[in-house]
Amino acid sequence: MTIYPAIDIKGGRCVRLTQGRADQETVYFENPAEVAAQFRAAGSTWVHVVDLDGAFAGEPQNLAKVAEIAALGLQVQLGGGMRTRAIVERALAAGVSRVVVGTRAAESETFVGELVAAFGEKIAVGIDAKQGRVAVKGWVDTTGTDALALARRMDALGVATLIYTDIGTDGMLTGPNLTAQDAMGAAVKARVIASGGVSRREDVADLLAVKKRRPNLDGVIVGKAIYERRVELADLLALARG
Repeated sequence: MTIYPAIDIKGGRCVRLTQGRADQETVYFENPAEVAAQFRAAGSTWVHVVDLDGAFAGEPQNLAKVAEIAALGLQVQLGGGMRTRAIVERALAAGVSRVVVGTRAAESETFVGELVAAFGEKIAVGIDAKQGRVAVKGWVDTTGTDALALARRMDALGVATLIYTDIGTDGMLTGPNLTAQDAMGAAVKARVIASGGVSRREDVADLLAVKKRRPNLDGVIVGKAIYERRVELADLLALARG
């Protein structure tokens, strides 16, 4: 299982939002590349980056900061405002290894299919759910779309990686929604990356137990728990390696 330490960028700084709320912001680092360098030193090869300004504005606002992170040699998985092919191309040109499409995936299967045809495994789809329903536009709007139904449609399009975030647990340090992640792993053949709620080492161990039933549960994103020093990244990386 791959551990994806998370960097959320807002106003050029590394922050965390509680349940995606813009008014619940904590600034951890002025320079996102600084914390990325720490992640790399701990042994991480991947980092999950969200351009929060991009998620709210509809197009990336912090690609220069993202390029600084990629220049460190980390593989960057980037989401936030990836709503046109031109924007996806700009992100890949900035050194991003995998682009995460969220809002547009919920709106247009044709768009996702075209991206997968052009860029293959460099395209992931982020499915963010509140009580099982898909949320979009920086989690501002909740749709009537069932998260598992959307996941199955993305799987059928050939999307190689799905990132499933349970909004109710994100940033709450209450533990991941294991039932939801298990259901997602059962619903699709694509790789599934779990996001939301990791607060302690045992949470990653619990996800590894789910992985025994769902081998396609491929990774977990860890954010606030690292910043609040509830877990040590190097320890999680060792645990995930088995």
